Amino acid sequence: MSKFSIGVDFGTLSGRAVLVDVNTGEEVASAVYEYTHKVMDEYLPDGKTKLGIDWALQHPQDYLDVLSNTIPQVLKSANVFSKDVIGIGIDFTACTILPTDKAGKPLCFYDEFKSEPHAYVKLWKHHAAQEHANRLNEIASKRQEKFLDLYGGKISSEWLVPKVMQIAEEAPHIYKAADKIIEATDWIILMLTGQEKRNSCTAGYKAIWHKHRGYPSKDFFRALDPMLEDLVDTKLSRDIYPIGEKAGEINDFGHKLTGLDKGTAVAVGNVDAHVSVPAVGITEPGKMLMIMGTSTCHMLLGEQEHAVPGICGVVEDGILPGFMGYEAGQSCVGDHFDWFVKNCVPVHYYQEAQKQNIGIHDYLTNLASKQKVGQSGLLALDWWNGNRSVLVDVDLTGMILGMTLLTKPEEVYRALIEATAYGTRMIIETFRKNGVPIYELYAAGGIVFKNPMMMQIYADVTGMEIKLSASPQTPALGSAIFGALAAGSERGGYDNIADAAKAMSKVRKDLVYKPQVENVMVYDKIYQEYKNLHDYFGRGANDVMKRLKVIKEETRC
Repeated sequence: MSKFSIGVDFGTLSGRAVLVDVNTGEEVASAVYEYTHKVMDEYLPDGKTKLGIDWALQHPQDYLDVLSNTIPQVLKSANVFSKDVIGIGIDFTACTILPTDKAGKPLCFYDEFKSEPHAYVKLWKHHAAQEHANRLNEIASKRQEKFLDLYGGKISSEWLVPKVMQIAEEAPHIYKAADKIIEATDWIILMLTGQEKRNSCTAGYKAIWHKHRGYPSKDFFRALDPMLEDLVDTKLSRDIYPIGEKAGEINDFGHKLTGLDKGTAVAVGNVDAHVSVPAVGITEPGKMLMIMGTSTCHMLLGEQEHAVPGICGVVEDGILPGFMGYEAGQSCVGDHFDWFVKNCVPVHYYQEAQKQNIGIHDYLTNLASKQKVGQSGLLALDWWNGNRSVLVDVDLTGMILGMTLLTKPEEVYRALIEATAYGTRMIIETFRKNGVPIYELYAAGGIVFKNPMMMQIYADVTGMEIKLSASPQTPALGSAIFGALAAGSERGGYDNIADAAKAMSKVRKDLVYKPQVENVMVYDKIYQEYKNLHDYFGRGANDVMKRLKVIKEETRC
């Protein structure tokens, strides 16, 4: 009798579950549930409470609805009994945090807090805490805090501490009312098991926790804000659990929510990008995985701890046990292209795409793929949502250079794709220059399956072959792998991640993108120009982007 595990991947706009055969890795069923409240970046659900610039909130009820809808659906569609599911794993975008009471009830569930923005989930791309991140980095630098070097020299506004600083400063009553401030992935584990098991991945990469040194000192937190002196002991936790461990078992609430049997193993929560690494069979150093979607995360295993400028972090056991896990990222990839088609493409392009019975992205790609490298004369900076790596600055903005009255939409579209490829090359080169080798390149995510032209551009720009995930739901598959690991061999799962990945991972055998020499030569020239613009506008020579943003904010007030 086959045994199964379930992986649930909570993304930016939806959650998806996949049911996987633990012996073969076959994905026998999947289901997607779109968040009812989507991303709240203008108003709260009351329709009256307006949000500020760079806010990005979500509603935790959407996460529960994902579980109650998708898990019963995959079991039903595959005709699998719940007793044959041995484990479940969860992954989330991060850093995505919410304030709750002692029992884990989100503060936004209370009537008194429903119109309080800070009572809701702060999504990973909530950038309204940038001024708090700036202050944190300035204080940490003056104090010569050791942790800065392990995060590329800067803590991002996307991470936990700046977001908590914003709550404490702008809504101290919410901060005081919160018994817990918890990552959404850990909150889901709490809901399913009744156990608060905060994971080492989000703690290490997003909350400045170190396996051997723990969190920064109380003195440091007091320097940020006197209210935060006891943040770790009163709102967070010093009990951190390694990735790959069992968090607990499905309890009564989890059973009623999902239909899974009580006692089903639940893995410690994880992050969508990190959990994807074993899903493509990576269990050794030197192999970088790009998880490409609305944003891109770059995951890499190493054997030593190196300080790499501009990376999101290096955490021991942060991706797989026994290795240093490195993370870098780009804040705007799929979002980049979506913005363009929604705002900059003429109506007749949509009409022609409709005539051909294809989507607008496919239509633009078909036109753009006919261009030679460098033919358009365009060059873009991929900062429409700020720069995560290697500049770690959300106040940077996008740019396109070289447009004329003859410039066509498909040329701009291709330039935006090329810009994201240049950003990835910048990350790869930064790793290599700082002692972290990269020998192989892998890719996963929705874009990998949708846009062959883009993948070829990435191969040409980086000069590296790119191997592809064979799963359209790579993070969910990765979570299912960790679910099988949580169950252990006694229940039909696995006792170590290497064995689980060997049996359940998926990489395409029929397609590898290889760099084309003639394209590589031209892209090398254009990349040098990209680097010049990158450093000129991104490293302080000309802060015009930030000055314009200040004027924008002043005008809005």
